[in-house]
Amino acid sequence: MAAITAAMVGELRAKTDAPMMECKKALTEAEGNMERAEEILRVKLGSKASKAASRITAEGVVASFISGGVGSLVEVNCETDFVTKNDDFIAFSNKVAKLIAEANPADLAALAALPLEDGTVESVRAGLIGKIGENMSIRRFQRFESAAKVTSYLHGTRIGVVVEFDAADEQIGKDVAMHIAAMKPVSLSIEQVPAELIEKERSVASLKAAESGKPADIVTKMVEGSIQKFLKEVSLLNQPFVKNDKQTVEQMLQAAGASVKAFTMFVVGEGIEKKQDDFAAEVAAQVAAAKQA
Repeated sequence: MAAITAAMVGELRAKTDAPMMECKKALTEAEGNMERAEEILRVKLGSKASKAASRITAEGVVASFISGGVGSLVEVNCETDFVTKNDDFIAFSNKVAKLIAEANPADLAALAALPLEDGTVESVRAGLIGKIGENMSIRRFQRFESAAKVTSYLHGTRIGVVVEFDAADEQIGKDVAMHIAAMKPVSLSIEQVPAELIEKERSVASLKAAESGKPADIVTKMVEGSIQKFLKEVSLLNQPFVKNDKQTVEQMLQAAGASVKAFTMFVVGEGIEKKQDDFAAEVAAQVAAAKQA
């Protein structure tokens, strides 16, 4: 069995906000598997354990560009929050978003090679690193081109949404984009929820239901009930509409004779672990190096 270190316990606590001893027990039970330990804590502690895990730590901005039926969304990362307010960094991000919409690059490598200003996207990025003194990278992008309509919504610079929709009223698209930023669905419909996400939820629901001590047939129904509730919570069309929670997004769209075809949402730093500086260790290392010199 893998040794459970203090660093592992600390990492799990940072992700879940669970007590230290609970983290250690979960890691021991999971034989050191961090993802499995998170699931164990969710079963024991409920939703509290997943709240801290959703906190975003990496820095950067999300930028968008819309022109007619063409739109783009791009995430550009940097090291500190300070740089996210830098005019040159923001201008670079906006230019990249426009370039994505206009040039339709196949991937990040193709985007880096596109001409920008007096060089390429990559050379401008490298120059900006030298000027600002901080590393930065283009993490991901999405481009839309539609015969229907495309709109975007930016919540500050940290959350960005692009929606492809069909409606007579442009405001409907904007309202849906704002809803997505607020409610963060993972898919358009229940059918599009990723299978691995459903299986993970099923695993947690099964463990919770099993602890109830109820008969197997009741446990099965409890699990299926949990899964159906989860699917409605994470699919856009089934979510209660934020501007009128008496109807779902789908009901709102039907009443307006509108439809949503697709959407993309980026949250800055989603899934990126931010480096934690250990200044005490850094100073100790410098002192040790000085003694050896």
